[in-house]
Amino acid sequence: MALARPGTAAAMSSTTRVFDCTPDDVFDVLADGWSYATWVVGAARIRDVDESWPEPGSRIHHSVGAWPLLISDSTSATALERPHRIDLTVRAWPAGEGRVRITCRADGARTVVTMEEDASSGPALALLKPARDVLLGWRNVEALRRLAYLAESRARAREAGEGGPGAQVRPGATD
Repeated sequence: MALARPGTAAAMSSTTRVFDCTPDDVFDVLADGWSYATWVVGAARIRDVDESWPEPGSRIHHSVGAWPLLISDSTSATALERPHRIDLTVRAWPAGEGRVRITCRADGARTVVTMEEDASSGPALALLKPARDVLLGWRNVEALRRLAYLAESRARAREAGEGGPGAQVRPGATD
């Protein structure tokens, strides 16, 4: 069951979805920096991931855009409370920088995942907040859909005995 809700009342755009897995399953994906381009809308490829990812201060080195117009930049973890919260600073210059907070709250066998995001510097701040909220809401509905797919697939694989908490699952693989 998915509940996606772009919001405009908070300081950051807020989008929520219910995942059919545990918070640990979600954080297994978040802790896999190499999976970042799979679920983050706009990330085209991962160039490198710091060994300490997702510890605060560590970075994912990625490119955004589409070939041949790729921009190389990075995302930094700024706070981590596994499996409940990760705060990120996302960079995509020349558009600017943004802040992202992903929180996970257990709800029985499910997890309520909320992604909050807003621009923090650069030209993206020139967009009025209501317009940023709409654009980020659309983007983050899709990002949470992709993240749910990865986390739920890993959870099903683990339950089926196909691997540990970080089991890699081929996209499109079914039971």
